[in-house]
Amino acid sequence: MTRRAILPTGTKTVGPYSPAIRAGDFLFISGQIPLDPQGHGLLQGSIEDQTRRCLDQIKEILAAAGGTMDDLVKVTLYLTDMGDFEAVNRAYSAYFGAEPPARACLAVVALPKGARIEIEAIAYLGQR
Repeated sequence: MTRRAILPTGTKTVGPYSPAIRAGDFLFISGQIPLDPQGHGLLQGSIEDQTRRCLDQIKEILAAAGGTMDDLVKVTLYLTDMGDFEAVNRAYSAYFGAEPPARACLAVVALPKGARIEIEAIAYLGQR
């Protein structure tokens, strides 16, 4: 099986890892925290804004690999406050149609850079 890193233009990581790895027909997307696109640390704003930023980053990584949000088969959300669950769901649901990917949501004590949310994902890209 071939394996290669996906490095979208402008994508930065906060540690020694690839934004995504394509292994065969699968794309494993590293956890995305809501980084400000202007490079000013974490995006400030509501949890909905931060959720959208994480998902936009995932969308950019998918596009660099030739995929779309419809290719996602599994998403994992990490929240530092489960009180944000409903607000996150409102923002999250706008990214998916009638058949969203499988999903898990976990409460965690802390996330990198003090983020309130982190989202990782797995996509199936078929023979692209």
